Amino acid sequence: MKRGAAKENRTDQGPGATWDQRYASLGWSRVPDVSLVEKVAPLTPGRALDLGCGTGRNSLWLARQGWEVTGVDASKVGLQMATDQAAREGLRFTTEQVNLASYQPAPGYYDLVVIANIHPAPELRDVVFDRAGAAVATGGHLYIIGHHVDALGRSGPPSRERLFEESLFRDRFDGFSIVTLERRETTSDDGEAPDVSMLLWAVKNNREDGVGR
Repeated sequence: MKRGAAKENRTDQGPGATWDQRYASLGWSRVPDVSLVEKVAPLTPGRALDLGCGTGRNSLWLARQGWEVTGVDASKVGLQMATDQAAREGLRFTTEQVNLASYQPAPGYYDLVVIANIHPAPELRDVVFDRAGAAVATGGHLYIIGHHVDALGRSGPPSRERLFEESLFRDRFDGFSIVTLERRETTSDDGEAPDVSMLLWAVKNNREDGVGR
């Protein structure tokens, strides 16, 4: 596959169309998640999967560090923005346009799986989380970050059931050891209340290590 080229997979007329409009009219940040940079920077690059990658701010940062990245999103516009930037920088970056509800990554294939600020309804969230965990290779890492319930009404989705809290993750991923599970606040320069996020950083155990907590 040529550098920066998006692979047309399956189209989406639901969330993909909605995000196409948002990205086309507003664009999106190119700055990677601070917490992702913090956690991933010490790792040896391998294969990474970015679920709901949008315009690729995290995917492109990973590619710059030498990761072999696959970005998955329902938005054709978002993926095109990401691949255009990858082409400008000469980065190797593979994309798949598909609704996460129907996407099934290869089990045990990725050294890193990223879910950043994706907030599906609970029934879909369970499916996405299960498949994401299954996609992590032994010794690999799972990174999930999203808006905490304490951010309700300030940032993130307006529905409490789509927001994150500690209990959602504490015993959620069998076979993983949790390295970091914490509520994080991001200070604001404009005097407004800080944004509040929930971070999970976990490693998939070797079989002899047993099941993570």
